[in-house]
Amino acid sequence: MFLILFVLNNPDLLDAVLTAWEEAGVSGATVLPSTGLGRIRQKSGIREDVPLMPALEDFYRPTADVNYTIFSVVESEALVQNVLQATEQAAGDLRQPRNGILVVLPVAQAYGLIPYHQSDAP
Repeated sequence: MFLILFVLNNPDLLDAVLTAWEEAGVSGATVLPSTGLGRIRQKSGIREDVPLMPALEDFYRPTADVNYTIFSVVESEALVQNVLQATEQAAGDLRQPRNGILVVLPVAQAYGLIPYHQSDAP
């Protein structure tokens, strides 16, 4: 088994990447909003755009300032290669800057993984 971690730089491509992963054979994935060091350093300092009487949603950064980290556990190295190819088709060549970072790690043991099937969806 392998853990695939992908940090997607362009949030507008999230749906395309998830669709590509599903078509490549990934049965489930977790998506987390994330921010990298570069974006934190570029946006450091006090925010000046928060209203005098803010609502909770005023504290959230616009999605343009967010990456998405997608991760999934897959069964085989062949599926890892399918996901890599699908990711590059959706997000662009990962050797180019700002398209994203994909990391694959071996998994010694995993618990609680239940294969997801479209027919199981509510």
